[in-house]
Amino acid sequence: MDTEISQTTKINIASDANNDARKNLPTAAEIKNWLVSYLANLVEVNPDEIDITVPFDSYDLDSSAAVELSGELEDWLGINVSPTLLYDYPTVKTLAQYLSEGN
Repeated sequence: MDTEISQTTKINIASDANNDARKNLPTAAEIKNWLVSYLANLVEVNPDEIDITVPFDSYDLDSSAAVELSGELEDWLGINVSPTLLYDYPTVKTLAQYLSEGN
């Protein structure tokens, strides 16, 4: 019985921490700026050359780049970010909006 309570407690604590992180998420504009800076650095262009309405795959991001980007976003935002989100929300604009809404 103690093991069951312990496991439930751990799950609740992890869930509460994730919910707290979501409450303090950056705005869509802040996430957009972070993504633009990250992409510009990755593809070695000026941030002004990143079009937030162009799909990520236009910048030749492969699956390993998507995993790395999602990991960096996780570290910055403090929430879980699946690499598949780059395919579900394929532009800087749509991904930033989605993440800022605490999804």
